[in-house]
Amino acid sequence: MREPGAHGDGSSLLLTDYYQLAMVQAYIEHGLTDMASFELFVRTLPAGRNFLMAAGLEQAVAFLEDARFDAEEIAWLRAEGRFSDAAVAALAGFRFAGDVDALPEGTVFFANEPVLRVTAPLPQAQLVESRLINLIHLQTVIASKAARLVLAARHRPLIDFGLRRAHGAEAALLAARASYLAGFAGTATALAAMRFGIPAAGTMAHSFVQAHGGEKEAFANFARSRPRNLVLLLDTYDTEAAARTVVALARDLAGEGIRIDGVRLDSGDLAVFSRRVRDILDEGGLAETCIIASGGLDEAEIADLLDGGAPVDRFGVGTSLATSSNAPALDCAYKLVEYAGLPRRKRSAGKATWPRRKQVFRRYGPEGRIEADRLSTVDSDEEGRPLLVPAMRAGRRVAPAPDLAAIRAHAATELASLPEALTRLTSGPPLLVEIAPVLERLAREADRLVDTP
Repeated sequence: MREPGAHGDGSSLLLTDYYQLAMVQAYIEHGLTDMASFELFVRTLPAGRNFLMAAGLEQAVAFLEDARFDAEEIAWLRAEGRFSDAAVAALAGFRFAGDVDALPEGTVFFANEPVLRVTAPLPQAQLVESRLINLIHLQTVIASKAARLVLAARHRPLIDFGLRRAHGAEAALLAARASYLAGFAGTATALAAMRFGIPAAGTMAHSFVQAHGGEKEAFANFARSRPRNLVLLLDTYDTEAAARTVVALARDLAGEGIRIDGVRLDSGDLAVFSRRVRDILDEGGLAETCIIASGGLDEAEIADLLDGGAPVDRFGVGTSLATSSNAPALDCAYKLVEYAGLPRRKRSAGKATWPRRKQVFRRYGPEGRIEADRLSTVDSDEEGRPLLVPAMRAGRRVAPAPDLAAIRAHAATELASLPEALTRLTSGPPLLVEIAPVLERLAREADRLVDTP
């Protein structure tokens, strides 16, 4: 018997926090089923981050389209003995019928700006919270990390090597997608390449070299098996000796029409070895053979290599990307901002929210760089480009999902619009996010609606 909720596509509504189910029952039993709006946002930027990049909307919308309980899950809820017949019946018939507005994937955003808004009957909007945060959070974390790596690499191609260190299969696949939309050139994860149409990339492992009697034999066998986009791994034994072996082998392979496109360095002092290997390749007539660096790299190390003039043409990034190791989580929340037509907000110390459905209006300077964002209500007439756009109406998509190429182009435009200070890897002056006076007035109104001792 399979575990309840073991849906391969993550569409099970049991993939939630248990208290969501308890609240749905209480809402239903007490007639709290009017329309509600919840907004998902990030309270503060992680240390060292100057911006974030929105991602995961496609998976969030797909979840809302397909979310339901199957017969086995409903049987489990009944067997729990803690849910009323009315609640179980309502859960059995769940189909999301609400509206979703969101930042398009690839959009850069800042603290306290809504990334996604759900407007639906209160029990529905509540029940989908946990999985929506799960989907948006993961890809936003990875896309934001990948964007920093893209900026650090200064237009050099980056490849996702993160599968083996990612926190599970879904995380590995979605990390490949998020990194590609943020500007990575490809992925080493084969299933992600197939599923999302991301260019697949791969070289060879040390074990292939070790399985042979010597590097020349290993390189030659691999070259003849994989003659297209041929990349050879140099650092199994002696990196410089391997580079000289590549030069010698290249002459033999040339007669067979095989070209060595690149070599990969995966250990040691990459600044030193990349220079020495570059010299050996150039002197051997392989000036067009590129050097790929990998091995635990993050954005700071990539920037340091390039600042020091290391002749690296491409980078493979694994652990630091797939785990976003220096900022692995965002302080994100999904909070009620409107119920039954009335403004609602949270007033907790350090976690207060602004009420009503909101829009972010972005203004640009004369060079097309972001100048300021203004947070206001959706019906405000504010200067600037409104960032949140409709994604679903009455439970259905408003348009087909954009392809990854379009999202990737949008992300590149967004990165190009950042003020120069925000593209640095160290913290810069935060972007001004203005709070419209109407929100301050609505906050006072929401506070008066709440009974206090």
